[in-house]
Amino acid sequence: MTERTTVRLPDDLVAKAKRKALAEGRSLTALIEEGLRRVVAEPAPSAPKHRKPLPVSSATGGLATGLSWEDLRDLEAGEDFERLRRSW
Repeated sequence: MTERTTVRLPDDLVAKAKRKALAEGRSLTALIEEGLRRVVAEPAPSAPKHRKPLPVSSATGGLATGLSWEDLRDLEAGEDFERLRRSW
């Protein structure tokens, strides 16, 4: 048994679908039916995995003792980390 239904689609999509159906020698209904069957047959997307919350620091004060903002810029620029670590 088939059921008649009304759907609202963008004009440009309907035009493209009609051209494709015509080029393939079938009806617009057959094209829509095939598309719906493909979508319905796809497995349902998996639920998003539970993510652990990131730890939040309760530390106060700023930079570690002996570490300057210039040192941080040097690290960012690729300076030797071990050399800076020894100066802490």
